[in-house]
Amino acid sequence: MNDLIVAPPTGEQTPRPARRRRARRKDQQTALAAGGPEGSRVIALPPPDEPTPPHAWRPGTFGVLDIGSTKIICLIGRGEADGTLRVLGHGWRRSHGVKSGGIVDLRAAEAAIRAAVGQAEDAAERRLDKIYVNLSSGHPESRLFNVRWPVGGREITESDVRRVVTEGRMRAMSEGRSTIHTLPLDFSVDETAGVADPRGHLCDQLTSRLHVIDASTTALRNLETVLARAELKIEELVSAPLASGLSVLDAAERDLGVTVVDMGGGTTSIAIFGEGQLLHTACLPVGGQHVTRDIAHVLSTSIDSAEWLKTMYGSAELSADDDLDLLPVQLIGDDDHQFVKISRSKVVSIIRPRIEETLEMVRDRLESAGVGRATDGRVVLTGGASLLDGVGNMAARILNRQVRLGRPAGIRGLPEDPAAWPSFATSAGLLAWAAGGGGALGDIDFSEPRAPGMLRRLVEFIRDRV
Repeated sequence: MNDLIVAPPTGEQTPRPARRRRARRKDQQTALAAGGPEGSRVIALPPPDEPTPPHAWRPGTFGVLDIGSTKIICLIGRGEADGTLRVLGHGWRRSHGVKSGGIVDLRAAEAAIRAAVGQAEDAAERRLDKIYVNLSSGHPESRLFNVRWPVGGREITESDVRRVVTEGRMRAMSEGRSTIHTLPLDFSVDETAGVADPRGHLCDQLTSRLHVIDASTTALRNLETVLARAELKIEELVSAPLASGLSVLDAAERDLGVTVVDMGGGTTSIAIFGEGQLLHTACLPVGGQHVTRDIAHVLSTSIDSAEWLKTMYGSAELSADDDLDLLPVQLIGDDDHQFVKISRSKVVSIIRPRIEETLEMVRDRLESAGVGRATDGRVVLTGGASLLDGVGNMAARILNRQVRLGRPAGIRGLPEDPAAWPSFATSAGLLAWAAGGGGALGDIDFSEPRAPGMLRRLVEFIRDRV
């Protein structure tokens, strides 16, 4: 007997015997009209869910800053009533004074940041004094903690949730490291697990699974110093892979399990999502900049020439005509008008090993992440280096997973060329986070006070436990 899915029942009363035959004939006619054979068994489905209302963004205008190894991007924008984000102004500059996501030259980094922020301010016709900044420096690490908190049979309050997060943050404290995020993944209310928001529940013991992300304190202080020189105050630091995931994934992907691989200039970041939450992050010290330097080293050409070759003709996979396609390359020290001819296959043969190495490192990190089946889901590639031809096919082969290219969604006002949008994944995600797209408990302030004195730290310790 065939199963056929039709519309849900309308709620009529159970038919009498004489009416059952008519109802049966009506079901058969419905099945036939839907394309099923007579005698098909009709399966009634529940009515569909109500349409999800547009996201309620936090009011106001926000400035965000993506400090990368190859470019610095500033966006100024706000959340719209229709659930989208609107960019009011954007600015970007080539990065200086930044290496592998970290500040190595305060003066050069300050100048580049000032230029990018100033361009965005002029376009948006407003000035910034506070800004949301991505975290990719300081060797960020990702750890999971289980924390229990006695409630005593009363109703769980916002203060209880904050105390659980504070307890997890204190457990994660280590010498020379500062906590950036303490993200509640889920809660258990006594024996009931999988509670997204426990406020209002009655229980004896509240348990939470927390994801803590921290980084080197010295690197964060250098970042704060260079922004202070540019007359900017850090409103909040946001993990770069978390921000990328917010901009290129939809809710269904985050729930089923997906990995975002953001292939930037100096680093490649990994974010594993499952059950709607960020479960694990990692940062690899390799990116598109390393490909450029490989080309410059092997061909004895300048960095700018190598970047041009990579952008215009680069690929991670060889094709049949690559040996016949000859490219002009100016060697270092030669006359400005003298070029040698290099086959495209030579350029590809330089690019391919570095991309393979990067993806193999990603595969190893996924295998050692320890977050269960979430790592088996689809991989979404984003970032500037993901735009190289052939990267998607190579990633699918090495990672043995479905792969797609991720571009920021639900945002208006980015540069007109969609091909460049993966380069804006982190900055678009920062804007989503600033506007309140951080999760189910976004109305609770979990931010950690910065550099408190001993007396203030003692007062907060007592307050959180009384």
